[in-house]
Amino acid sequence: MKIPHILVVGSVNVDMVIKSPHLPAPRQTVTGGQFMMAPGGKGANQAVAAARLGAKVTLVACVGNDAFGRQAIENFRREGIHTQAVARRRSHPTGIAMILVDEGGENLISVASGANAAWNHTPTFTRQMQNLIGSADMVMLQLEIPIKTVVAVAEMAARAGVPVILNPAPAPPLAALPKAAQRSLLRHVTYLTPNEIEAGQLSGLAVTDENSARLAAGQLINLGSKAVIITMGAAGALLADGRVSELIPAPCVHAVDTTAAGDAFNGALAVALARGDVSLANAVREACLVGALCTTRLGAQPSLPTQRQVKAYRVTQRP
Repeated sequence: MKIPHILVVGSVNVDMVIKSPHLPAPRQTVTGGQFMMAPGGKGANQAVAAARLGAKVTLVACVGNDAFGRQAIENFRREGIHTQAVARRRSHPTGIAMILVDEGGENLISVASGANAAWNHTPTFTRQMQNLIGSADMVMLQLEIPIKTVVAVAEMAARAGVPVILNPAPAPPLAALPKAAQRSLLRHVTYLTPNEIEAGQLSGLAVTDENSARLAAGQLINLGSKAVIITMGAAGALLADGRVSELIPAPCVHAVDTTAAGDAFNGALAVALARGDVSLANAVREACLVGALCTTRLGAQPSLPTQRQVKAYRVTQRP
């Protein structure tokens, strides 16, 4: 089986997580929570997800020149991720995410971007990216880093003929762009993977069920995306490519924390597609399985499943 090379360009955070009986309302304090601290950030999570599923992964990111940044790089190396393109910024701290999780696995997240906002678009950076993209089977992008960087990398990948997965999370930076700028980015995206809320923000159509998801996906394809995969939590994911659309169900599991489920989904999708041995629909099925398994454990990166764990789950589900 081919070992794909995934290039992830994105954010690195430290996640500070409190699991409470329920999420607080404005001005409410909820006591009795459990605290944990773990590595996170959408770029980092997706890089770890892909690496644990057997891919060769190179991460392009920015961290602070602080203890959190050093710990993040050490963690990536333990996961087998190539870190030569992870820059350290003296002027910015490593990004921090404050995450509240309730007993049903729902969450609230607030992020201090720190070094994730400190990208330098120098000729050296462009040359480095061109070299890295040229050796990759898939490029993965998200929106926790400056939109200028996302657009530049997507355009370079398109020129090199390398497919791009854009997980438009969080969506507002892209939604705030003029329509012409959105089309400029989306036409370089091979696979767009929003959740229901992000699909609604990008398309201008509220996504509340399968039918509205189909309408939103069609709108996003009209804006330039070649294929749209809207993740819909426990319902699975809606796949649309302008010719057909299909709701692919997710396995039924007991969810305890949904924090990194989307990142697990995207990492698995990238690996399956970059291997080149499954159809897009089957790649989405694999991604739904990995995303569902991620929700069964607490934390972001600690919950991302390995190849062995995915295989073990499949064995337990055989008739």
